[in-house]
Amino acid sequence: MNIWSALILTLQLASVSTCILLFISIPLAWWLARCQTVVYRGIVEAVVALPLVLPPTVVGFYLLVIFAPTTLLGQMWLSVTGHTLAFSFSGLVVGSVLYSLPFVVQPIQAAFTQFPNKLLDAAAVLGASPTQRFFNLVLPSVWRSVLVAASLGFAHTIGEFGIVLMIGGSIPEETRVLSIALYEYVEMTEYARAHTIASILVIFSFILLFCIYVARQKIDRH
Repeated sequence: MNIWSALILTLQLASVSTCILLFISIPLAWWLARCQTVVYRGIVEAVVALPLVLPPTVVGFYLLVIFAPTTLLGQMWLSVTGHTLAFSFSGLVVGSVLYSLPFVVQPIQAAFTQFPNKLLDAAAVLGASPTQRFFNLVLPSVWRSVLVAASLGFAHTIGEFGIVLMIGGSIPEETRVLSIALYEYVEMTEYARAHTIASILVIFSFILLFCIYVARQKIDRH
């Protein structure tokens, strides 16, 4: 096994997943922050937060069931991508996005909730459209929170193990990410290589979390 190919694949997975997470999470968080219907908001918030309490293997299992080749979604996925969801890089992306969703949505939603409505009302009086208000007023004000959320999603994707193993298995240069490689090296009692991977993950996680906490302190001061 090649540690560096697993590292590159892990970074690719985290990067692609984080981009998709931001694309989904920003409008979703904005809707949750502005929704006035308690029941609807509560249902969506509960669905988004499910990965925080569910074992990753449960999420992975139901993804495999829903996207099985015998199901309608599975057949649609197969016709679009040319392969099944299981044992594919795109399957890892889908699983990672679902399992990291609350780590990205919740910080952005909190930032949107704290945004003063008076500024939005003033911009509306001046003739700004809802789209202009969002992109020219709201997003520039919460960019630090968006950056923190993206960092959390990126870090969580890199450290994920259960859902990756459930969906992707361990295919070299396709689904074998660092967490899977570490597990296999320990199984083979190759502790030197396992220590190398573990050290990379620990150092990276510490640096990223340090930067996130520093950024959060700056956000709180503002």
